[in-house]
Amino acid sequence: MKVTVQREPFDGAKEYEILTSSGHAAAAVFSGFVRDFGHSGDVSVLELEHYPEMTERVLSEIGATAADRFDLLNWRIIHRFGALNAGEPIVWVGVTAQHRSNAFAACEFMMDYLKTKAPFWKKEISAEGHSSWVNALEQDTERQQRWEETN
Repeated sequence: MKVTVQREPFDGAKEYEILTSSGHAAAAVFSGFVRDFGHSGDVSVLELEHYPEMTERVLSEIGATAADRFDLLNWRIIHRFGALNAGEPIVWVGVTAQHRSNAFAACEFMMDYLKTKAPFWKKEISAEGHSSWVNALEQDTERQQRWEETN
């Protein structure tokens, strides 16, 4: 059960191997990549800023809440920051549980909370050098709020 916030790329296959190295019956993983499109058009680079202590604390709380709620055996969150090119991996969430329904739900829960609660500030930059800050989407907030209703 671990959170890592890093500038460097990560190896999703290696992380999966680490996650599943102990007893479990089900594993679910989400890998997210920088899109080449965004709110204001094409995106070449996504810049992410954060406050390290705050970010790690919030991500740890998300993981711990999911572990309690879905009876997880293990979980891992990796999130990158800095300037990331389109197509690069940005986030990796993995969980293990005794049942697939718990693993699927926990992974989705964690991503919905990461999208709405993780303190990252994102700026999209086009190939021409135009930039714009990314605002939270209403649909992300709605996805996160449905977990409040099913608590």
